[in-house]
Amino acid sequence: MTYRLPALSLVLLCLALLGGCHTAKSLLPSTFIPPNLRPPAEDDGAALKKAQQKLQAASPCCSSYADFSYPSLVPWHPQKFVLGSDSMVANLNGVHSYFLAFRLPTGVKLPYRVALKSELNGRWLHSSYLFAPTVALLDDGFQSLGMDDVALCEHVGWSSETTGAFGAFTINNAKARYLLVYSSAAQQAGKTYWEQSPVSATTTGTTTPSLDMNTSGSFSVPHGPDGTLWVGIMDKTFAKAVDNAICKKPPPGTGVLNTLRSGLPIPWINGKNDSDKSSDSDGSKSTQ
Repeated sequence: MTYRLPALSLVLLCLALLGGCHTAKSLLPSTFIPPNLRPPAEDDGAALKKAQQKLQAASPCCSSYADFSYPSLVPWHPQKFVLGSDSMVANLNGVHSYFLAFRLPTGVKLPYRVALKSELNGRWLHSSYLFAPTVALLDDGFQSLGMDDVALCEHVGWSSETTGAFGAFTINNAKARYLLVYSSAAQQAGKTYWEQSPVSATTTGTTTPSLDMNTSGSFSVPHGPDGTLWVGIMDKTFAKAVDNAICKKPPPGTGVLNTLRSGLPIPWINGKNDSDKSSDSDGSKSTQ
């Protein structure tokens, strides 16, 4: 036997389904946005403040260059290191910092460069920060041969290896035996220029939150106490990224068209054509 719903019941069922769809649609904006596209739940500086507090509460192991252990040779190619709560802490010049300590190779032709790259620490650019490295070069008696707060410059490449904040340090002293990488007070308080301003989330009334990328202007990423750092002797991949990285906002230009006009020898752009230039001694144009 076949049962058929009365026409009125069928109409009520359709209305109920439509009402359910409307309700589900109203829930989608707040419940079905992918986690990586949602605005951060906490304020921009909360993660950085927590990281700073954790570092300050840690007990340092070392306070002079001779206190450190240097068990590992600096990598022949840049390698990734994670500096954070599981890392040892130094107290240099009254400042706490996570650190890396390396032996330097002997018999290497001088000078050579050590590459450094810091990755953004955070899901969202406007709530991220960078570990900004300071390098100290030591002799075989653990005496300082010099130190440098490495300047970081942004480069966005085709892979994670070629994307980040890049820097380099040149070793040209034959007495150099050890390399200590940490972050000084000046580095931890500084910022790195970033070419693109961060994504922002906006909501208009009850509509779905949207993501806006600011395609103009600049942004400065603050430095922090921890993060992922690549360290190693410079290779071709890192050299290209370091040498082409953006360190500051470029000076304003006159535009692409003006550059082409001044740089390309195009007669109808740069001036008169050859026939216009030929003239009689009395100033009149020559005729064929």
